[in-house]
Amino acid sequence: MTTEASNAPKGQTVKANGLEMCYEEAGTGTPLILLHGGTGKGSDWRPYLPVLEKHFRVIMPDSRAHGRTNNPDGKLSYRVMADDFAAFSQALGLVKPLILGYSDGGQTLLEFGMHYPDLAGALVIGGATYQFSQSYYAMVNAFSFIHNGGVDIEAMERDEPEWVESLKVDHVSPDDSNKWKTLLEQITPLWLTPLDYTLADLRKITTPTLILAGDRDGGVPVEQAVEMYRTIPNADLAILPHADHGSAGWVGDGPNPLFTEAVVAFCLRHLAAGA
Repeated sequence: MTTEASNAPKGQTVKANGLEMCYEEAGTGTPLILLHGGTGKGSDWRPYLPVLEKHFRVIMPDSRAHGRTNNPDGKLSYRVMADDFAAFSQALGLVKPLILGYSDGGQTLLEFGMHYPDLAGALVIGGATYQFSQSYYAMVNAFSFIHNGGVDIEAMERDEPEWVESLKVDHVSPDDSNKWKTLLEQITPLWLTPLDYTLADLRKITTPTLILAGDRDGGVPVEQAVEMYRTIPNADLAILPHADHGSAGWVGDGPNPLFTEAVVAFCLRHLAAGA
């Protein structure tokens, strides 16, 4: 994803779950919260606004420790981030918002759905899984800076200089001049710690849910997406063709139209059914 936009939304801040959570928003109508992936930030979603803001009040927060949102206690887990977004929604006074999460945002939404089944109107869980597969670990370990469960900053600066520069720009804090390094140190164990969800846990997700995945996603086998769809009580399924973890949401220079079409169609259909 890129963050270029000629009329970028203005950043705002709200207190939630002990955090100063930074976010942007655009559009009007039913609120749609967008949760970004790991090492991303809320403004990554700006290129999707031309489509989404036609239908929704789009709210794009920076997750805990990401972007300009702080992380005073140093905790970083999908459960803690689910608590963050529940508090965030309540702090903004949102009633039954729609929530879309992709990658780490999707993993967070799994926890959110299990523990806050009545808070959202509908969930779109994209690029997420309930059990990390061997192919997932192979994908994560392919990052050159992850060695023996830790982050090798020197290797990353040597092998991924462009990514390092973007991280320095994206993740800033007046209290931590090297916030990007802190984020990597906190997120690496998050990515490597096995999930312990069961099918019984998935059945706790009673909110209407769209499971969305690319058919070539190395970290999220299609079989797991189908199993989640069959287990979550009120779920739909969208498998995007010829799409890996990145291209499910982004193709070439812009958003994958199949991604946005699936999200908008599901959300509007859900809203019409509840009208």
